[in-house]
Amino acid sequence: MTDNLLDDTDLLPEEEAFPDYNGEENQRYVHYRFVADKGQNLLRIDKFLSVRIEGISRNRVQQAADAHCILVNDQPVKASYKVKPLDVITIVMDRPRHELEIIPEDIPLNIVYEDETLMVINKPAGMVVHPGHGNYTGTLVNAVAYYLHKEDITEPDDPRLGLVHRIDKDTSGLLLVAKTPEAKTHLSAQFFHKQTKRLYVALVWGDLAEDSGTIEGNIGRDPKDRMLMRVFPDGDQGKPAVTHYTVLERFGYVTLVECRLETGRTHQIRVHMKQIGHPLFNDARYGGNEVLRGTHFAKYKQFIYNCFTLCPRQCLHARTLGFIHPLTGKEINLESEIPDDMQQVIDRWRSYTASREIYKGFTDQSNK
Repeated sequence: MTDNLLDDTDLLPEEEAFPDYNGEENQRYVHYRFVADKGQNLLRIDKFLSVRIEGISRNRVQQAADAHCILVNDQPVKASYKVKPLDVITIVMDRPRHELEIIPEDIPLNIVYEDETLMVINKPAGMVVHPGHGNYTGTLVNAVAYYLHKEDITEPDDPRLGLVHRIDKDTSGLLLVAKTPEAKTHLSAQFFHKQTKRLYVALVWGDLAEDSGTIEGNIGRDPKDRMLMRVFPDGDQGKPAVTHYTVLERFGYVTLVECRLETGRTHQIRVHMKQIGHPLFNDARYGGNEVLRGTHFAKYKQFIYNCFTLCPRQCLHARTLGFIHPLTGKEINLESEIPDDMQQVIDRWRSYTASREIYKGFTDQSNK
């Protein structure tokens, strides 16, 4: 089975741009490699590859070349490049190769904005963004592939199109999808140069000392557990990461905060908040699914576990997304409501805090 040339897939940093040019944040994986014979006649590379890769058309090769996915001697080339003897030709993608194709699936999408060049999707928690690690179906990419194909906009596996950034499986919120090559290049550059506006709402453990602050620290994979990210000393390991936070509401034992990303590293908000001692509420991967603050009373513990049941994931929502439209040049700012599971937990904490204040006031009056 031929591996689809699709760059909206796995092992990319969460929320990070997928630049269509060579950048330090753009990791590539080799999918095909050919070495031209010593007697190779000059031949356009789209013709060369179309006869060597089963099931691929010249049009698909041209699209891959436009997306800088075709390298000759480690340098990107155009589809018109003429292959010479002993040229080393590789096709690279933003994900490791796997044996399954991207299959368009009729999965409902909550599209909050769409025009001829892009669309913004409000992703529910629990939905994997793109195939990988055994999740090759049922993902947002499968749904987008079906939607684009159904609308006859372009081939669903066009390597130049698709997601410009990503969010975690159990994080809800807004995702930007490009529908033309020019839009993807333009939007990817905005993410790469930190020109977008991304605001998240998170419920974290503890009562933050300050009403606002900035968290800085290199983020990279934990060498002891590849499923985890961690903060490393500056200049040691990982990549620089900056998160700005503002307190929205305090509930005593937990705090509702707004986080603004200056960078987009994998699990950035989750890792940074844990680093300062305030893991996300019910974040199982980073220790937030335990009773970390509060009393030892059984009734309080039951209240916490009930909240965990209401929102069985980390309480994190990508609420605001702002960017410059690649065609009109106008600023677009979109916002999505906090989803019901997370909102129910916030409402529970409001009620709990209010009842504590009433009880405290009653006690204070009784002691006078």
